[in-house]
Amino acid sequence: MSEKVIQGKTLEQWKAEYPLMDKIICTEEAFWTNPKYGKFEDAIKKISLSEADVKDAEERLKRFAPYIAKVFPETQQTNGIIESPIAKIPNMQKKIEEMFNQEILGQLLLKCDSHLAISGSIKARGGIYEVLKHAEDLAIEKGMLTVEDDYSILDSDKFREFFAKYSIAVGSTGNLGLSIGIMSAQLGFKVFVHMSADAKQWKKNLLRSKGVTVVEYESDYSKAVEEGRKQAEADPNMYFVDDENSTNLFLGYAVAAYRLKNQLEEKNVVVDEEHPLFAYLPCGVGGGPGGVAFGLKLIFKDNVHCFFAEPTHSPCMIIGLMTDMHDKVCVQDFGIDNITAADGLAVGRASGFVGKTLQELMSGSYTAKDEKLYVLLSTLIESENIYLEPSALAGIPGPIDLFKTEAGQKYIENNNLKDKMKNASHIAWATGGSMVPKDVMEAYYKKGCELLED
Repeated sequence: MSEKVIQGKTLEQWKAEYPLMDKIICTEEAFWTNPKYGKFEDAIKKISLSEADVKDAEERLKRFAPYIAKVFPETQQTNGIIESPIAKIPNMQKKIEEMFNQEILGQLLLKCDSHLAISGSIKARGGIYEVLKHAEDLAIEKGMLTVEDDYSILDSDKFREFFAKYSIAVGSTGNLGLSIGIMSAQLGFKVFVHMSADAKQWKKNLLRSKGVTVVEYESDYSKAVEEGRKQAEADPNMYFVDDENSTNLFLGYAVAAYRLKNQLEEKNVVVDEEHPLFAYLPCGVGGGPGGVAFGLKLIFKDNVHCFFAEPTHSPCMIIGLMTDMHDKVCVQDFGIDNITAADGLAVGRASGFVGKTLQELMSGSYTAKDEKLYVLLSTLIESENIYLEPSALAGIPGPIDLFKTEAGQKYIENNNLKDKMKNASHIAWATGGSMVPKDVMEAYYKKGCELLED
């Protein structure tokens, strides 16, 4: 039997060229640092998006704030701005230091996108933003709206009837579908969410309760996206939210970094050359974490170090970046099954757009086992009383890996960070969890406790 060839190379050739590949293929945990990582000022010259694009997205979200405050009462406290708190988690830091027998120099923080209003995950940023931009484009084009208007007028039968002539489609593992579905249905659009096999049942139920059409597939995320795209191509009045290639999604996520800057200042968290910032970003296809990383680099430049975090069974971004193949390869090519409890991260093929955009800005990528995510989930509940879904815990082991692995130590050394680490801040980006039904969360917690006892 002839040996399988992937993009012109045998498996053995891939392993010989990239020594970490063996670990990744065996679904063992891996920590990879990016040899292409470079100075911000050099990298940004090669990227077509700029700070002006992010500012434009931020202004659009401000225009929609009166409407959002009106139709989603939970956002009234923040005047219609969808934002999440950042929390210091010293008890959790102590717990994981003991658990993994590794000191973390600096402080550990949690960015609670798990508790974003409306859809309870990071997707409430990019997903909702893209729907709002599409709605604005349509209404302005038809002369129904100007940017000077008070956008709360969108909450009317006139606008709902107008948007009802149009449809929106998306392919999702769960959270993006929730954000797109809830927002689109609220505006009056017809919505179709194409869900992969790993999407949780409660997410499908919630969408259907909002009047969203959920289309289910036996296969993974890529199939759901492909079918959603096909459906939209056949209907001129249907807009497809392309999680793999959308600059609008990406910019919606990037806005988070500008707001984070203010939150860090309020908490007296300094970020400068002597006080480095590390961000650990759970990664599926890459749009959410990629957008956030892009925003963080625009603001903090070389003083922030961003790492993607993936499940060991869905390491599409680490493979794409490491091999420079991006979306030309998928985890299944290497015999990895793409089956993980971290449903939001169950993606087999990374976004080529995100990988190529950030290939000189990302510090690296690492993987974590599902069992570890469950153990961290129950530990976070016990130590800080914060409830997250499994995928949202992927950011937590990042600082441990940074200090514990040889690659991490080398990264610290090569970037002249050794003397600065005691002043570092480590942000684990918590991407989802507040909308998980109580019984489902209890099952997660129980599983984590059982694994801890083993």
